[in-house]
Amino acid sequence: MQARELTLELPHLRIAARAWGDPLLPPLLGLHGWLDNAASFDAIAPHLGTHFHFVALDFAGHGRSAHASPGIAYRFVDGVFDVLAVADALGWKKFDLLGHSMGGAIASLTAAACPERVARLVAIEALGALTTPAEQTTAQLRRGLTQTRDLANKPLRVFPSAADAITARVQANGLSRTAAELLVLRGIKPVPGGYSWSSDPRLTAASLQRFTEAQVLDLVQHIAAPTLLILAPDSTVKPVPEAAFAERIAHVPQIEVRHLTGGHHLHLENPQSVAQAILDFLLRQTERSHAAQA
Repeated sequence: MQARELTLELPHLRIAARAWGDPLLPPLLGLHGWLDNAASFDAIAPHLGTHFHFVALDFAGHGRSAHASPGIAYRFVDGVFDVLAVADALGWKKFDLLGHSMGGAIASLTAAACPERVARLVAIEALGALTTPAEQTTAQLRRGLTQTRDLANKPLRVFPSAADAITARVQANGLSRTAAELLVLRGIKPVPGGYSWSSDPRLTAASLQRFTEAQVLDLVQHIAAPTLLILAPDSTVKPVPEAAFAERIAHVPQIEVRHLTGGHHLHLENPQSVAQAILDFLLRQTERSHAAQA
């Protein structure tokens, strides 16, 4: 199944996206992880596109989407506005959400804040946002301000070839070369001397502000949508302590947890199993909804 390239002119930003499946099928929106892009879902999209109109966006500053205006910092919660604006541009009043890592965190917040828009939620390797204790608020703000200003004019690393950029991504994340190639080819741009990342350097700055863990628990307990959380036992990415993460899971009213083989990018490394788990969940929920209405 071939992907279709989309360009969405939102009120505040130009967003690039990829789409699979018949537009008349139920809508499913894919949200990628930090410094990834829409190609994060290329391996599972052909499976999902047989049952859904699946659209995966490039978040602002990522992939082929526009960067934030000069002098503006990237804020985590801005992702919720982007999700809603993309759905509005597509004409989707209610839709399913699929998010990986940062995208899963933004999907969690969207489902909590806008239960009337999100029908079902699938989160891969994430549930809720990163947190900082309240007493570190000032330090977090100072660090974020300094890094955002310093990175605004940071020289871009230039790779002699796309193959060199792929190798760098493999070394940085432990991805297979096949998986890294999908992300890198959408995440680089030609420059004098070779290629550089297309992502905005400001994305690597510390957040200006983070939620506290108590605030995240309040958010996830307001997720009304049936939720599937997919976790990889072999993942080395553990930004939230295990006990705190278990507490988050316990606060979500309707949640199923699946553990599947693979690392943090298991949807790229083990796409068939991940896609099947997502389809099993979403189609089962659809049958339950139809049965309840009968």
